[in-house]
Amino acid sequence: MFAPSWGGGGTGAEAVAALYTHLSAQLRARESHPRHRAPTLLMAPDAPAYADALTRLREADSDAEVIIATSGSTDGRGHLVGLTLDALVASASATLARLGGPCQWVTSLPIHGVAGFQVVLRSALAVLPPVVYAPASGFDAALFEAAVDALTPGRAALSLVPTQLHAALAAGTEALSRFDAVLVGGAALPPDLAARARAAGVRVVRTYGSTETAGGCVYDGVPLDGVSVRIHVDGDAAPPAKAPPEAGFAGAEPAQVGRVLLAGPTLALGYLDAPADAQPFVWQGGRRWLVTPDLGILREGRLEVSGRADDVLLSGGTNVSPLVVEAALSTLGGEWLVVGLPDPHWGQRVTALTTDPDVHLDAARAATASLRPAERPRALLHLDALPLRPTGKPDRRAAAALAQRLAEEGRAETR
Repeated sequence: MFAPSWGGGGTGAEAVAALYTHLSAQLRARESHPRHRAPTLLMAPDAPAYADALTRLREADSDAEVIIATSGSTDGRGHLVGLTLDALVASASATLARLGGPCQWVTSLPIHGVAGFQVVLRSALAVLPPVVYAPASGFDAALFEAAVDALTPGRAALSLVPTQLHAALAAGTEALSRFDAVLVGGAALPPDLAARARAAGVRVVRTYGSTETAGGCVYDGVPLDGVSVRIHVDGDAAPPAKAPPEAGFAGAEPAQVGRVLLAGPTLALGYLDAPADAQPFVWQGGRRWLVTPDLGILREGRLEVSGRADDVLLSGGTNVSPLVVEAALSTLGGEWLVVGLPDPHWGQRVTALTTDPDVHLDAARAATASLRPAERPRALLHLDALPLRPTGKPDRRAAAALAQRLAEEGRAETR
């Protein structure tokens, strides 16, 4: 019977050290015995979550060596993704190669998520134990600077979600400039936030990927070594069957927005809690592709992600991408999230949520003046903090529910 062990979770030093020790041992075993199969770990934040995940596993057996849950930012629960150590190592090795070689990492993300797990695996590959940064809540500037001070001399790297980067910049810490690379992923990086970070001397690397790709697989719009990207435009019966190059951008893609497909050695085995007909993979041109939920376009040799297909709002008969609106709103500062609320006239009313108490709807509409009329917010709500998933990603499902409740209480500024 398939019974994976609990691999730990959270951001604590003890959990990070245990995972680092385990992964280091598995990497050494693979050097001596290339066919060595690691015992399966199921990553979970705590024992109850681990027990619940066990009940969701459908397969009696699996070749998965690590099981990591997706964030569940859309459906509230997510899937249990089965990954081989080969796929995880392929991702970690390609990342180190793209960044210029081994470096020491500071942890900041929970290890039961793929981004936090990969920080520990990259550390094990580099044979450099990571420095643990684990604040009790929010961003702790003093604790972060202490973690940076604990780094050994040499190259260093950090992985953050946009909310953490925003908090670090707001706190005025200069420690971010110590890193040779600050990977930012897990959610869209607003252009204004990226610009402010670079102006502060932060070497930002924008990453795109998912648990299903063993973490980030496209850096600053360019696929990692071995990874292929293609765009499936609506209206096509299926993704093109022509075999693409071994890596990079597949074939002569049209400059149109479509569904992002990914292939390469970092792909997961599949969802271990879903039937075969619910798997997000297809075979085309002799290769296995992940059909992501994301929309994107290939422009001037780089992938630009414009949002999730299932996040698109329908307002006044127009499809509205929250990411496009959020990018425009980010020029006002603060943090922003855009959701759709039921509206008898528009279908969905584009509603902006912000943590900046001094910005009002007129300013939000002015900042989005270059967008189509349907994309400009018709309501605005002020929040103390945006709802987040445990991995630090925005929780759009919770945000929409909160916005609906606050609007019903008459707390929305509307037009």
